[in-house]
Amino acid sequence: MASRADADTLPALHQGPLYWFSDWPTGNVPSVGSIVYTIWNRAGAFIYVGMAGRNGISSAKPKGPFGRLESHASGRRSGNQFCIYVCDRFVLSRVHNRIAEIAEGTLSLDRLTREFIRAELGFRFVLVEDSTKACQVERLLQRGEWVHGRPILNPMVSK
Repeated sequence: MASRADADTLPALHQGPLYWFSDWPTGNVPSVGSIVYTIWNRAGAFIYVGMAGRNGISSAKPKGPFGRLESHASGRRSGNQFCIYVCDRFVLSRVHNRIAEIAEGTLSLDRLTREFIRAELGFRFVLVEDSTKACQVERLLQRGEWVHGRPILNPMVSK
């Protein structure tokens, strides 16, 4: 289960302010530092957990955590595993009868993914001391070691 060090981190990831992607940019997401974030749907289901800011508080990488969530909000699937998961699990089932339009290039899966993310999903985040801590918390939640169980899109399955 969660360590004492997670006593402050975990509540923020399920009880802290929920920022909707429909309002992006929102939440004053930092551009430096390390964060852990959780993504939720409008029904309150735990969809995804991630981390950003691998270089810690002193990170000078452009946009850092802000850039990661901005990328999610964009819906662009190229290079974004979260957007691929959203498209595969939530968008494709809604457009199965429009495959010809997608194949012709008249209907964009990226646009549909963005529309879904903006209409249905929100996030919570917490700043942590470094990327090692962020990765530890991300893995803890992927294993389902908290009240909400495993995330729908990126669970870690025990061997």
